Amino acid sequence: MKKYYKAIQSPIGTIYAIANATHLLALLIKSTKEEMNLQFDNPLQEDNTILVQTQHQLHEYFEGKRTTFDIPLLPQGTPFQKAAWDALIKIPYGNTISYKTQALSIGKPKAIRAIGGANGANPIPIIIPCHRVIGTGGKLTGYASGLEIKKYLLDLENQTIQR
Repeated sequence: MKKYYKAIQSPIGTIYAIANATHLLALLIKSTKEEMNLQFDNPLQEDNTILVQTQHQLHEYFEGKRTTFDIPLLPQGTPFQKAAWDALIKIPYGNTISYKTQALSIGKPKAIRAIGGANGANPIPIIIPCHRVIGTGGKLTGYASGLEIKKYLLDLENQTIQR
């Protein structure tokens, strides 16, 4: 399966979008081109429909004009990770839930730490919105791209809702 990439400029830095011909596979935040090449075995730098659509929708998101995404996704992970990521997609724009609530939502009430691990392994952040999961009591905890980016994304969504 051929893989393609596009470097997308955003307010949080360059995001590398990786896709095959039909699905978005990953969004890499705070990553280098070299790291992307190692992780995805030197994808081709070519636009395709999925990458163009991803760039367009991400730009709209960062402008506060998009609250949902309709890009075909193909995240790779274990069945548990995929269940955790499916739960993330159901969190409404501008809302947050706790790791405990996410664990309960997939029927695994004792898997709170495992939920954190699954969220940390989320290959398509922003679109699969793991930034919307916070610690008990509203504390910002855990985000693979850094808490400053998590805070930025949450603030962006809250500002958009308040307009």
